[in-house]
Amino acid sequence: MSTSARTSAWTLNATATALLICAVALPLSACKSILLGTEEPPLVYDLSPKSTFTEDLPKVDWQLAIDIPESPASLNSSRIALKPSNTSIDYFAGVIWSDAAPKLVQSRLVESFDNTNKIISVARESAALRSDFLLLTDLREFTAVYESEGTAPTIQVRLNAKLIKMPQRDIVAGKTFFAKVPAKADQMEAIIEAFDEALGKVLKRTVVWTLKHPGTRNHRRRYGG
Repeated sequence: MSTSARTSAWTLNATATALLICAVALPLSACKSILLGTEEPPLVYDLSPKSTFTEDLPKVDWQLAIDIPESPASLNSSRIALKPSNTSIDYFAGVIWSDAAPKLVQSRLVESFDNTNKIISVARESAALRSDFLLLTDLREFTAVYESEGTAPTIQVRLNAKLIKMPQRDIVAGKTFFAKVPAKADQMEAIIEAFDEALGKVLKRTVVWTLKHPGTRNHRRRYGG
């Protein structure tokens, strides 16, 4: 038998095997993935920055850099984390965040500070901004927690923040911000809405704490401009 004939025979045998597996054990969507080599792309979800702040928020004359939050390995992913119990972590199938969770939180922090119109300049730490202060954060919780079977989850977001004076890298202050918001239903849209609300609470508290902290008052900018 020629090489081309052997190849054709192998292809036919492989196809027949795949068809047999599909017919016996798998749903139609899985058969499509096997036969065509395709999978449906995951749904991508994003979260919003805070854009509303009280008028008494002080205007500051310094620049802020925000580093990517540290996080446990289970959260350093674009997969959307859930906790079915106190001792286990899993992920929702078929959905992802628009970026890895720490980078997503960093981006929304930068946007939230910028939306205050109360700060000279704010940027990601990687942008090499000649900052007066650096905000270091640790994303400790960013999870849908199922507290009991058969109920909608509660979204928990916990962010530890440290305000660092540059260039000395002295710690000015530190605080942990936490929010929990129950999802209205055990459905993805409702869960994402609860994530958005919980993160929004943490973002707003972090921004207000940073701009109002006594350690940043009467600070003279290191750089003119």
